[in-house]
Amino acid sequence: MELFFSDNILGNKLTLNEDESAHCVKVLRHREGDEISVIDGKGTLFECRIITATAKKAEAVIMNRKCDWGAHPYILNMAVCPTKNADRYEWFAEKACEIGVDRIIPVIGDHSERKVIKTARLEKILLSATKQSLKADIPSIQEATSVREFISGAGQLPGLKLIAYCFDNEEMERTSIRQAVEKEFPNIAEKSLHTDKAEITIMIGPEGDFSQEEAALAIKNGFIPVHLGPSRLRTETAALTAVNAVYCHFSL
Repeated sequence: MELFFSDNILGNKLTLNEDESAHCVKVLRHREGDEISVIDGKGTLFECRIITATAKKAEAVIMNRKCDWGAHPYILNMAVCPTKNADRYEWFAEKACEIGVDRIIPVIGDHSERKVIKTARLEKILLSATKQSLKADIPSIQEATSVREFISGAGQLPGLKLIAYCFDNEEMERTSIRQAVEKEFPNIAEKSLHTDKAEITIMIGPEGDFSQEEAALAIKNGFIPVHLGPSRLRTETAALTAVNAVYCHFSL
């Protein structure tokens, strides 16, 4: 299924930007009268018919709209420290989008080696992954913030808040992400895409993990400490494992 993206929608008509128009007309060779599917990045799929087909500006009339198209029955915020290798963070963002995530927040921790994230590149990756995985809602990518600043503002976030970390020498009781989600949201069969969705926020640390001070601050602010099993995972692997745990609980 071919999907295009447009944020230029007015009434029953929409316009593709230059990149999307070129792909539609020059690469896929669509012409006036062809029917195409377009997402708005906010959850709606538009079934359209092309009325203007040029490589710089393709326009279409909307024939039908489908809300919550390709949506998942939960809201997932992933606050993940940047990886030392930027490609690994981009890989995480792409795969998390394919599985199901709503917001990615790069957080800079005490042990973070990389402190800069190029959000513009990640936005392009998320758009491509959204279309590839047949969704209409593009996950948002936030500007980077410190772990402490994110934790301090997390009181405004509803739902379940989790922090995953190792601390091999600490004797602190932790549960698995799966158990924490199941305990908080046991009746998933009663959830609907048209009711209030369960919201979950998960924090994943850098290669050197969160500092003890960061973990203590998170727990003080309502985060539940969790683990991801006995294996030692890279940051991007841990983050994707967490995304998949949530997806499996609500979707399978």
